[in-house]
Amino acid sequence: MQYLGEHLLPGQAGHFFAVLSFVASLLATVAYFKASRSELDTTKAGWVRMARVAFLVETVSILAMFGILYYIISNHLFEYKYAYNHSDRSLQVEYLLSCFWEGQEGSFMLWSFWHCVLGWILIWRAKAWEAGVMTVVSFAQFALASMLLGVYVFGVKIGSSPFTLLRNEFDWPILSRPDYLSLIKDGTGLNTLLQNYWMVIHPPVLFLGFASTIVPFAYAIAGLMSKKHEWVKPSLPWASFSATVLGVGIMMGAAWAYESLSFGGYWAWDPVENASLVPWLTLIAGLHTNLIYRHSGYSLRPTYFFYIITFSLILYSTFLTRSGVLGDTSVHAFTDLGMNTQLLLFVLVFFVPALFLYFKQYKSIPSIQKEENTYSREFWMFIGSLVFFLAGMVIIAKTSTPVFNKLFGTNIAPPEDPEYAHNQIQIFVAVIIGFLTAITQYLKYKDTPKAFFGKKIWIPTIIAVVISLCISFFGEVNYDKKGPGFLFAIHLAIFTAVYSVVANASYIWLGLKGKIKAAGASVAHVGFGMVLVGILISSAKKTVLSWNTTGVTPLRQEDASKPGNPAGNPAENITLFKEVATDMGRYMVTYTKDTINERDRKRYFEITFKAKEGGESFSLYPDVIKNNKGMEGFAANPAAKHYWHKDIFAYITSFQENTGEDTTKFVNRDIKVGDTIFYSNGLLVLNKVSVNPPEQAALYGNGETALFLDIDVLSKDGRRYAVKPGIAVNGNSFRPIADTVTAQSLIIQFNKVKDEKKGLLEIGIKESGAITDLITLKVYEFPMINILWLGILVMTAGFIMSIIQRNKQVKNNLKPVS
Repeated sequence: MQYLGEHLLPGQAGHFFAVLSFVASLLATVAYFKASRSELDTTKAGWVRMARVAFLVETVSILAMFGILYYIISNHLFEYKYAYNHSDRSLQVEYLLSCFWEGQEGSFMLWSFWHCVLGWILIWRAKAWEAGVMTVVSFAQFALASMLLGVYVFGVKIGSSPFTLLRNEFDWPILSRPDYLSLIKDGTGLNTLLQNYWMVIHPPVLFLGFASTIVPFAYAIAGLMSKKHEWVKPSLPWASFSATVLGVGIMMGAAWAYESLSFGGYWAWDPVENASLVPWLTLIAGLHTNLIYRHSGYSLRPTYFFYIITFSLILYSTFLTRSGVLGDTSVHAFTDLGMNTQLLLFVLVFFVPALFLYFKQYKSIPSIQKEENTYSREFWMFIGSLVFFLAGMVIIAKTSTPVFNKLFGTNIAPPEDPEYAHNQIQIFVAVIIGFLTAITQYLKYKDTPKAFFGKKIWIPTIIAVVISLCISFFGEVNYDKKGPGFLFAIHLAIFTAVYSVVANASYIWLGLKGKIKAAGASVAHVGFGMVLVGILISSAKKTVLSWNTTGVTPLRQEDASKPGNPAGNPAENITLFKEVATDMGRYMVTYTKDTINERDRKRYFEITFKAKEGGESFSLYPDVIKNNKGMEGFAANPAAKHYWHKDIFAYITSFQENTGEDTTKFVNRDIKVGDTIFYSNGLLVLNKVSVNPPEQAALYGNGETALFLDIDVLSKDGRRYAVKPGIAVNGNSFRPIADTVTAQSLIIQFNKVKDEKKGLLEIGIKESGAITDLITLKVYEFPMINILWLGILVMTAGFIMSIIQRNKQVKNNLKPVS
C-alpha cells in the first residue's frame, strides 16, 4: 500500500546511523581492548588508530541521529511515533529539545552524546591510559547503542528506535488507510510539567553528570586489568568534575521542582530524585578516599570500590526509572517500553564483571596494614566517606521497595510519610558530616599534635556555638510536628552545619594563610555547610500563610490525603473571589485578573498582596496549564516573591471559571424590618426601608420612586456584608434593583411590597455559582531559603577551584604509565 504524505527518508537514515553506531562502538571496544593487551608498541598503536577511527564513526552517527530526530520533531512529522508522542504543533521552539529527553530513546541518545564528548577528551588527555579507559567507554557506548536499535533477533526485540513509524507500532483502524496522515492533525504534545525553561537545561547537565561517572569507573577497571594503580592521580580531576556536574544537575532539578511542581518545596525524596542522589553520595565518598590514598597511601581499595559502585548505581537508577517499576511512586519515572530484561542486563554486564575483577585483584591492591592514627586527617575523612556510603545505601534500600515487592512477591507498603521516613535518618547523617567537614581540615595527614589541633580549632568552635545558639533561641526554629527528639536533632544539625561553614571559612586563613587558589576544598565545604543550613532552616520554618478565612472552599476534605494532591488540607488553601480583597493573616490578598497566553497556552493569575503593616504591595503570577496525554485536570506552576531572607511561594490549587449559563433560580421569602432569614452559609437581617435615599440616586431615575432595603449579611465565619437591594416604581411599572455579595455567591432582589399595612415585604434570594470566578491558592513562606541556593553556587565554585588545582598537579607531576 502506498501511504500518502509520509517522509520515509529521515527514518531510514536514522535507522542506518543507529546500526552504524552499534557496529562502530563494538569495533572500537574490541580494538581498544586489543590495544590494552598488546605489549608491542607498534601493534598497540595500530589497534589504537583503528579504535579511534571507529569511535569517530560512532560520534558522527550519534550526531547524525540527533540531527535527524530534531528534524522529525521540528517539522511535525507525525508519521513517526516519537514525534507524535512527544510534540505538537503549538509547542514553543525552545521546548523542542525537551521532546528529546521526555522519551527514553532520546535520553539514551543524550547520554551517548556525552560519552562521545568525554571520550574525545580522554583520547586527548589520557595518554598511556587511553586504551584501557576507552575500552570501558566504548563498551558503554555499545550497550547504549543497543538500546536504540529497535530490531528483532530470534523474536526478541532489542532496544527501541526513535525512528519507528506510527503505523508499525499501533493497530488503530485509521492507520490502515493510505491517507491516515490527513486524519492526524496534531501530536499528543510535550508533558506539561516539562514545559519549563529548567527542563531545557536540567536534563543535559544531569545526563552529563551521569555520563561522566564512567570516567573514574573506567580508570578503576583499567587499573584492575593492568594491575597498575597510578590511575588514581589522573582520575581525581575527573571525579571532581563528575561530582560537580552531577551535583549541579541534581540541584537544577530541585530548582525546577521549586518553580514548577506544586508540592511546596524543592525536594520530596521522590524515588527518581533519590536514584540520582545516591550515586553522588558514593562518588563523594570515592573522591575523598582517592585524596586519602594520594596523601597517605591508605584507602586505595575503598577508592576502587566506591568508583565501581557509583557507576553501577547510575545504571541501577536507569533501571529503576525506565523499567516502569516506579510508575506508581514517582512523577519523574518513564513508562515501561518492554525493555526490562535489556535494562537489567545493562546493569549486570558492568556490575558483575567489575565486582568479580575487584575481588579477584583485591589482595594485590596495595594496602597499608597499620591502622590510621585517630588524630590523622585520613582517618576522619574515611569515616566521612563511610557515612556517605551508608547514607546512600539506606536511601536506595527504601527507594527499591517496589523492586523487592516485584522480585519476591512481597507487598511492603511505602511509609505514610515518605519525607519523614528519610529525614529521621538523614538528619543524623547531616549532623555527622557537618561536624566532620568542620574539624577534618584542621588535622594533618598521618598525625596531628593535640596542642596544634586545639589551638587552631577553638576560635571557629566558639564562633559556631554563638551563631547556632542565636539561631536556636532567636530564630524561632520550633518545628515540633515530629516530637521534641526530632526538634533537638534539627538544632544539633544546625550547629554542625554552621560549624562547617565557620570552620572551613576560618581555615582559609588559619590553615592556608589566605592562599585562595589552594582553598578549593575549603570553599566547597563552606558551600556544603551553607546548603545544610539553608535546608534545615527553610524546611523547619516553612510556614503556611494561606489559612482559609472565607469559610468557603470548593476543595474536599476526602481528597486531602490522595497521593499527588497539591492542595493537601483544604483549610490551608485560601479561597479568593475575583476582585475581592481577602484577609490572609499578614496580607490582604486579591485575585485581580487572569489572562491566557496564546503562545504557551498557560492561564496566568494576577494575585496582589498588600501587607497590613508597612504598606508593601506586590503581585505574583502563578499559572496553570491544561494536562495533556489523556490526563485530566491541570498542572500548576508556582510563583515566588524573593527577598534576601525569605521567599513567598504561591500556587493555584483549583480555579472556577464561570462561563456557562446561570440556571439557579431565586427563592422568594417574606420578611419584615428586624426579621432574620437564613441562607446556606449564614443569615440576613433587614434593618430598615428607605425611600429615595440620596446615596442610591444613581440607580433610579428622576420620575421614579425608589425603595431600598438596608440588609446585613452575616456569614458563618463571622464576616458581615451590607447589601441594599431596591425597587424603582414609575406609574404602574416597576423594576427590581438587585445587589450582590460576591464573596458569598449571593444575589438579593427586592420583589415587591406584599402587605403595606403589616410591613410585609418579599425578597428573592439566589445562591449562584455563576456570579464570579474564584480560585483556591496555597501560599508558603520559606525563610532563609536563599542560603541554600547561594550554598550551591559556593560549593560549585569550590569544586571548580579544586578541578583547576588538580589538573595543574596532574599536568606537572604525572609520570606516564608504560
